[in-house]
Amino acid sequence: MSIIGQATTFGTDNYRKHQNCADTHFREYNQLLMSSIGIGTYLGRVDEETDRLMLQAVVDAIANGINVVDTAINYRHQRSERVVGQAINEVINQGIANREGLVICTKGGFVPHPNRVEWFKATYVDPPETSISMADLAQQRHCMHPDYIRDQLNRSLDNLGVETIDIYYLHNPEEQLSHVSPEIFYKQLEASFIVLEEAVAAGKIGAYGLATWSAFRVTPNHKAHIDLAKAQAIAQSVSPQGESHFKFIQLPLNLLMLEGATLATQTIDGCQMPALQAAEQLNIAPVASAAIAQGKELEQMLPLLTSNSKERLRIGQQALQFTRSIPGLSTALVGMKQPEHVAENLELVPLPILQQTAVESLLNRW
Repeated sequence: MSIIGQATTFGTDNYRKHQNCADTHFREYNQLLMSSIGIGTYLGRVDEETDRLMLQAVVDAIANGINVVDTAINYRHQRSERVVGQAINEVINQGIANREGLVICTKGGFVPHPNRVEWFKATYVDPPETSISMADLAQQRHCMHPDYIRDQLNRSLDNLGVETIDIYYLHNPEEQLSHVSPEIFYKQLEASFIVLEEAVAAGKIGAYGLATWSAFRVTPNHKAHIDLAKAQAIAQSVSPQGESHFKFIQLPLNLLMLEGATLATQTIDGCQMPALQAAEQLNIAPVASAAIAQGKELEQMLPLLTSNSKERLRIGQQALQFTRSIPGLSTALVGMKQPEHVAENLELVPLPILQQTAVESLLNRW
């Protein structure tokens, strides 16, 4: 039986009130109080030991001030979603949190099976009633056909064991731009947004967005570029109320990947600006992925970090502290499984974010 409910203003605020956290740790976006650090579930082996570590990490995170949990159907071939579902059930049963206090996020687009092409063909192309063809599979791994997205969303609901997913992302939609023209891509986006608006109306999701890797970090002449204002206009055009539920974007942001905050990739009313600024003007909440560069190249970050934080925080903590302090950002996602890494990241919860002048100083060095 699915867990009923979804994140609410009251529920997330009530969660916040019960945490030992700094005043700057929670931010309100789309009427939800979201923790400045979110737990990601991308990396890890496809085995029971990783399941065990991830389950405990998610439970510990929720118990200690992190209410944003991010996953995707293809992460570890659906195992990450299922572990997140187990963790949600556990924290509710143990009285650690209520469903209304948790912001559960997942994504669809990538094929979630190890034998991608064969499974896609057998599951979506071969059945006689299907409208999906092999031509809909980009780079042998990604599909945005509306029937595929609808099916993937339903599978995610089953994996997570919830009635409603709070934020559902189209996962790296720019994958399609290596496969089709921009004109066809935006038609695909429109068809997917129709499915997602229907899912909102059916109570299956609370809001939706685009989780990207390069789309909002490259200039308009790049093949992978997505126009955020155009995407929002498409979403509004297919919304029955005229006000869409396209409320979130996700993009990599860390000390080594600052394009989302510094590179003018978007145009709003004739003015060029970075994705974070454009999102703010469009009332779309940005979420940072790879907040510490997935743990890689942390030594490269050390010279960029301020001496003040260096004296009391480890390198990984400094990197995460920087990312979550970037103005306009809702949440900085960081993958964590090992107990020592979970504990380190949770040490930031009661600490205030960096002063804006310190963040701007680092951004200006880039």
